[in-house]
Amino acid sequence: MKPQVLVVFPHPDDETFGLGGSLILHAKAGTPITYLCGTLGEMGRQMGSPITANRETLPQIRKRELQEACRMLGISDLRMMGYHDKMVEFEDRAALVERIYQTMLETHPTVVYTYYPGHCVHPDHEAMAEATIEAMMRFPLAERPVLYCHAFSHNHLEVLGEPDQLVDISSVANEKMQAIKAHFTQTAKMLENIKNELASPKSPMRHWLTQERFYTYKWPDQA
Repeated sequence: MKPQVLVVFPHPDDETFGLGGSLILHAKAGTPITYLCGTLGEMGRQMGSPITANRETLPQIRKRELQEACRMLGISDLRMMGYHDKMVEFEDRAALVERIYQTMLETHPTVVYTYYPGHCVHPDHEAMAEATIEAMMRFPLAERPVLYCHAFSHNHLEVLGEPDQLVDISSVANEKMQAIKAHFTQTAKMLENIKNELASPKSPMRHWLTQERFYTYKWPDQA
């Protein structure tokens, strides 16, 4: 089967921070990427540095930022689902699952990326991850794509152990950084604050630009 990637996250910039380098590598290998982005992140607290947005203009600005970041990452098929930021957990779960399932029927992904349920901190993250898994479980086990999950809760290493998928993204570090910068309203102030951290080779922040780590999801019905 021809490689095809599906990414399911709730917010603009989730795709860049968690797996931007991996997506760039997929795109460079010629693999088509579909991104289901749940919201426009309109409730984001940052407005740029200097301030370039307000609560009314932020949704459309973040939409443009998302489109630019996806261009940089090589995402060929961006689908904005139109849910309200910080409200995904209250959406009709069956309808959300069905949308993800129908996208999978259309695109035939061989690899799916989302968050690891229970270890992704934000209620929107949890809702999208759980819906993704529910949609994938509609397929027989042998027909499911590989599911790679990103986890970043404080206790994820204690509970899940070390991630089994380690992706060296050092060759595309600069390209990932440009995609991070494309999400200007949310990242400009942060990047100012950690500029010196990123410059240090020993900084724990350097993992953003050197390695991305994922868990291969173990299905409940997997022997």
